[in-house]
Amino acid sequence: MIYKHFIHLFITIVLGLALPAWASHEHGSEHDHHQPEEYDAVSTVMHHIADANEFHVWKGVHIPLPCFLYAPGHGWTILSSGKFKHGHQAVDRYVLNHGRVNRIRSEDFPMGEVHIDGIISKEVEVEKNGKKEKKEEYFALYQGKEYPLDKPSTLDGGILGGGITSFYDFSITKNVASIMLVALLLILVFTAVARGYKENDGKAPRGIQSLIEPIFMFIRDEVTRPMIGEKHYERFQPFIMTLFFFILFCNLLGLIPFFPGGANITGNLSVTLVLALMAFIVTNINGNKHYWQHIFWMPGIPAWVKVILTPVEILGVFIKPFSLMIRLFANITAGHIIILSLIGLIFLFGKNGTNVGGAALGAVIGGLFTAFMNLIELLVAFLQAFIFSILTASYIGAAVDEGHHHEHEEAH
Repeated sequence: MIYKHFIHLFITIVLGLALPAWASHEHGSEHDHHQPEEYDAVSTVMHHIADANEFHVWKGVHIPLPCFLYAPGHGWTILSSGKFKHGHQAVDRYVLNHGRVNRIRSEDFPMGEVHIDGIISKEVEVEKNGKKEKKEEYFALYQGKEYPLDKPSTLDGGILGGGITSFYDFSITKNVASIMLVALLLILVFTAVARGYKENDGKAPRGIQSLIEPIFMFIRDEVTRPMIGEKHYERFQPFIMTLFFFILFCNLLGLIPFFPGGANITGNLSVTLVLALMAFIVTNINGNKHYWQHIFWMPGIPAWVKVILTPVEILGVFIKPFSLMIRLFANITAGHIIILSLIGLIFLFGKNGTNVGGAALGAVIGGLFTAFMNLIELLVAFLQAFIFSILTASYIGAAVDEGHHHEHEEAH
């Protein structure tokens, strides 16, 4: 396992020394500049942890993904993200900006496939709540004119910082494709494990079965059985196991620095939101009368205290899944940000490729710390899957608890 991290370190150093010139060339061609621009650490890190409509494999090598786009008044546009030619072609007013599909706002921009000169960013002054503030906006360059772009469209109502703009995006993004890959891997792994149990009935486990069985036994004996209880744990075992292995595989896939890895799946709030929502639904659908009684009107407590505690308990029903969502998102995203920031030392010390000595120093310092952080992230990948599973199991256990020990305490 250790040698893999040294390979990762070697790749990081090589890429760090070579990429500044590549980045300057690509950035310059997209923005129609010939001089390398100053390295922007914040935007670079945020770009790498964000979702995208394509996989970036190597310099100039991208794997396009299918795009399913709908604009009111125009209809559907179904195409490959490769059609956008990395920001140099618009299709039905759609363009690819930093890996994500944007749409040109102007109605006078021509439809169909149109070659554009590139995409630029500018600071513009906007009025918000009666105050003027500056914000960054993107523009498509076409025949000497600048056409403003709408932001990517996301179905979160603005809760997670996005929202629906002038179009609806149903595309298969990098995160969605990675989730599909994780689902396929899980099916293959557990199919092989099930086949192993049939073939090795009464014998010692072999192959992949010997790897998965200890993890399975650990989750059953240390998570579901003690948290949910002997009577109910078996019916929730598949759900908890699915949560654990799905989160684990997503975390591990995100640690791979090259295709098909690198996607920040569990560092995406939309993904952790859905996982937390599933835990919320399973917990509350299976809640018995004792569970709801202890939320709305706790027994054995003075009425005036219940008036205070009941709103707190009701709020707690929603805070628990919210904490699950934020905890997983924050831990995984923080790890990616730290690693990318350490790699960014190569660009900062090397002054974006103009100082080879500084780049070498940044490669040594950033590379060593990156190798260490990768080991920590490997532990975090397992730890966060375990924490999400055990907390979900504890919430389910509280919901299905029949309250016998409470009744015994009250009688005593």
